[in-house]
Amino acid sequence: MAPFLDTAEKVGAWLPVLAGEPRVAVDTEADSLHCYFEKLCLIQVSAAGQDVLIDPLAGFPLEPLFASLAGKELIFHGADYDLRLLRRVGYGGPERIFDTMIASRLCGVTEFSLAALILRHFGLTIAKGSQKANWARRPLPAEMAEYAVKDTQYLHRLADIFTAELHGLGRWEWFAQSCERAIRVTEVLKEKDSEDAWRIAGSGLLRGKSAAILRELWKWRDQEARMADRPAFHVLHNDQLIYAANRLTQEQGVDFHHLRGSRLRRFEQAVERALAMPESEWPVFIRQPRLRPSKEEESRFRELKQVRDRVAGDLALDPSLIAPKAALEAIASDAVDGSARLMAWQRELLGL
Repeated sequence: MAPFLDTAEKVGAWLPVLAGEPRVAVDTEADSLHCYFEKLCLIQVSAAGQDVLIDPLAGFPLEPLFASLAGKELIFHGADYDLRLLRRVGYGGPERIFDTMIASRLCGVTEFSLAALILRHFGLTIAKGSQKANWARRPLPAEMAEYAVKDTQYLHRLADIFTAELHGLGRWEWFAQSCERAIRVTEVLKEKDSEDAWRIAGSGLLRGKSAAILRELWKWRDQEARMADRPAFHVLHNDQLIYAANRLTQEQGVDFHHLRGSRLRRFEQAVERALAMPESEWPVFIRQPRLRPSKEEESRFRELKQVRDRVAGDLALDPSLIAPKAALEAIASDAVDGSARLMAWQRELLGL
């Protein structure tokens, strides 16, 4: 089994392995299903023929690891999530990446999951990881550790394979631009819209007082989940919030047997606040009219789509790789601003 590095000393003793390595394969595992605050639970690293698992939950500083990655090309399979997660714990970001998912798609591969690529190129079947696995478990079960290692173990060889394929197809520059964009987009942290976060599935059917009750109960649930660092559904499920809002609007009681003690009191206080809220403070639903494209814009969009689909067919590529629908719509509306959404190689293929 790969070494499990759970102290600053163990990590420090291993980092010299990276010193002369131009490429380092990296992956991460996080826990967002079993807690409120998403946690970085594991960092997998493969370099110089060695694989290690680094435990960020052990509490030691990760700066020495991040410093050792400076100037190196990092190999990921689907870099977006991993880079965003690493940036949130202090990583400044790489200068270069090699994303094997992007590479495989630009080579025309349609089954581009890591497991599919490993099967395709090495004839090996790897077990699928459970979507509900708790990566915060310690000690980490051996089967989970073995699964995690495979996320980086084959990336160096896949990078070599796709480097040759991309050069052979004349698509290396496309790949380089795509990886550069992948780095840039992760520099902007995605923030949730806190004003509308309470608008859960089913809330669109509620109006007036019932919507006000739902919003207040959602805020209560969110605060309870934060305090306990547990997923919101561990407090109340969405359908239970909708149920409570409807019942309370009709002046009928609700009884959730698992709510007790101080949590129950805070729930009752939230209900009282909601019922006492004046109508002027109830949520207002404003439907934004959907701007319909003009006939000229529709015609331009169809023309662009035809060009894109023809080029994609000639290259045996997924059309969305050349230009997603939203980009084509934006270009049809405003050629200059819309074209800015595309990379240089995409604009060239579309003749823009």
